[in-house]
Amino acid sequence: MRSKIAQQMLDQMPEDLRIFTDKYADIIVRVHDLLEEKGLSQKSLAAKMGKQSSEISKWLSGSHNLTLRSIAKLEAELGEKILYVPQRVKARHQKEPSMHFTIIVNDRPSIEPQWERPKYQIKKSATNVS
Repeated sequence: MRSKIAQQMLDQMPEDLRIFTDKYADIIVRVHDLLEEKGLSQKSLAAKMGKQSSEISKWLSGSHNLTLRSIAKLEAELGEKILYVPQRVKARHQKEPSMHFTIIVNDRPSIEPQWERPKYQIKKSATNVS
C-alpha cells in the first residue's frame, strides 16, 4: 500500500517521466535476469564488453541514462533481445488502397497460466418407446 505522499507525488509526475521510469526499470530487470540465466556477474559482463565494472554498475543501478547504443551492446554481448519494437505490416485489399497494422510478437515465454478449453459432455436423453 502506498502512502498518501507517495501517491500525490506519482499523481503529479509528468507522463513522459513515468513512462521513462517504467521502461528503464523494465530494461534493468531484463538485464539482471539475463545475467542470472547466463551465470554472469556485472564484473564479467564488463570484462567481456571491454568496460570498467563501475560503468556497468552505473548502467544497472539507474544512475546512468542508457543510450540505444549501450542497449545494443548489451544485447550483442548477452545474445538476447532486451528491447522489443512492434513491426508494421502492410495489408493490401483490392478495394482499399492500403491499411497499416501493428503486430506485437512476444518472444518471451508466457508467465500467465495456460487455460484449457472446458470439455463438455453431451448427455442424450432416453426416449420411451411404447
